[in-house]
Amino acid sequence: MDLKEVMAINMRRLRHDQNLTQEELAARAGLSMRYLGSIERARVSASVTVLGQLAKALGVEPCELIKQSKR
Repeated sequence: MDLKEVMAINMRRLRHDQNLTQEELAARAGLSMRYLGSIERARVSASVTVLGQLAKALGVEPCELIKQSKR
């Protein structure tokens, strides 16, 4: 699994855990909903700046978004 997919899975999980819509998370992070959706579907790669914005909006450390779960 590539890093885009790992980030997409983690972001979706964290967003759902906090009962946030894509629209709410996009607003918190200062991103467009369309761009956020593309990140969450692993269609685009987020820059480190955007990674930081998303982490802050979700209240987690950036590494939580790119950490691969151990199966």
